[in-house]
Amino acid sequence: MKSLRHGGRLSLLVVTLFLAGCAGYGGSNLQPGVSTLADVLTSMGTPAMHWKDPDGREQLAYPRGPMGTQTFMVFVAPDGKLERIEGVLDEAHFARIRPDKSTQEEVLRLLGPSVPQWTAYFKARDELVWEWRYCDAWSVTARFDVLFDATTGLVRTTYQRPDIDGRKDVSVTCGR
Repeated sequence: MKSLRHGGRLSLLVVTLFLAGCAGYGGSNLQPGVSTLADVLTSMGTPAMHWKDPDGREQLAYPRGPMGTQTFMVFVAPDGKLERIEGVLDEAHFARIRPDKSTQEEVLRLLGPSVPQWTAYFKARDELVWEWRYCDAWSVTARFDVLFDATTGLVRTTYQRPDIDGRKDVSVTCGR
């Protein structure tokens, strides 16, 4: 009986630590105007990408893929305080990508890095494809693809499609 109690406490500790780790996953424990860049790094870890603007503002990208459905962009003011955190894998952000105008750098700053395993180059079309997994408006996992002219680096087109689970041939739901 004593070992069962000890095992129960250990399980409770593991679950508590897991939930505490998830609290900062998207920066929900951070406060705009209060939290610092150091707080962001402590809470969310090392970003996949980091940009520093000439005015001192910083932007950090936190993709939560390949099986996650979100990328968080963290914006830090020149004074080192958190301005905001945005979840960027949604239709509103996708709509800001303009065929024949948006560049690869603009797409990276908007959505963060795509999943490397899903990046493809098609020689016959001289086309580069980047792909992200996200949770669509109907709470179903989907894929968003951006196709670039590989020579110019400009977006040719974008498209969205369901993320079908091949074993079951169904779309998987995801919570919002």
